[in-house]
Amino acid sequence: MPDHEGLSLFSQLLKIPAPSGHEQRMARWIIERLAALGYAPKLDDAGNVVVRIDAEADGPLVCLAAHTDELAMVVTKVEPDGSLRVTKSGGLFPWKLGERAVEILGASRTILGATSMGSGHSRIDIERENNWEKVRVLTGLCPDRLRELGVEAGTPIVPTRESRGPFLFGGDHDPLVGAWSFDNRLGVVVLLQLLEWIKSEDIQPQVPFLLAFTVQEEIGCHGAKILAQRARPDVFVAVDGSPLVPECPVPLDGRPAISTKNRVATYDAGLVGDFSRLSAASGVELHRVVYDGAASDASLVYSIGASPRAACLGYVRASSHGFEVAPLSTFDNLLTTMKAFFSGWNSRV
Repeated sequence: MPDHEGLSLFSQLLKIPAPSGHEQRMARWIIERLAALGYAPKLDDAGNVVVRIDAEADGPLVCLAAHTDELAMVVTKVEPDGSLRVTKSGGLFPWKLGERAVEILGASRTILGATSMGSGHSRIDIERENNWEKVRVLTGLCPDRLRELGVEAGTPIVPTRESRGPFLFGGDHDPLVGAWSFDNRLGVVVLLQLLEWIKSEDIQPQVPFLLAFTVQEEIGCHGAKILAQRARPDVFVAVDGSPLVPECPVPLDGRPAISTKNRVATYDAGLVGDFSRLSAASGVELHRVVYDGAASDASLVYSIGASPRAACLGYVRASSHGFEVAPLSTFDNLLTTMKAFFSGWNSRV
């Protein structure tokens, strides 16, 4: 693996399970890292980690947010044979997950299991619709033992750490990075690197900023909504994924994308233009994208009236909500854009 700071951080974060509503491990890791850099991060009542950076003069408050939660499964019932019925947490589909080793995050201990979706030799199984009713997680343990380990309805399940990646493949110049999943650990990586850069270079923004690591985005953007309703930022920017979909084809070339509209809201045209100009001046041209089947912390915050201006900057990746793939240059280009916005934006740009 190449010596690349962003990729190294990404690899570390992939090892930390963070299903929606169970992001505490990730929050602790982020707080410890930021404290080591000299920040005083706050953990709010919702579980969001927040750092405020003031400017020399007053100005509109800008929130840059990356959600920390991931797609997962949730136990709905423990069967008499010790297998688990499950459903999705977030927009996960069984065909994306497949049959694989998983970690069952019991209250007292994490245990291994395996997803099972029937037999490839059975006409009944083959022809049956691929939905969550068909999925079982095999544990090899009896219900009483599972109860002792804290496995019950509501227990989250995620792919094993060994299977998450990252894996590099393709050409040497700009290899592809594959992982389960980028969403949204790359957003977290970029905000962490941005904070490291601010501290090391003593960067003073032109307006005050909140940098937030939010919770429960995948199941309704609840952490961002609570944060924005309390802090009332004038601008709310989500740093998240930008899926590569047939309805909105863009090249997988390492350049970030700036969303103009999604299924919830039309983003602020002024912010879209500001991001595009500031990023281009730093050498990174942004893709402009429109999505009918996506939302973000920013658009949901805007939809409830908790911030008057919203934008979403995303990393373009293939196979969204699965084993996702993006060029390694995506890491550096996204960070370049974020640095340009943080240091160069004010309400008059």
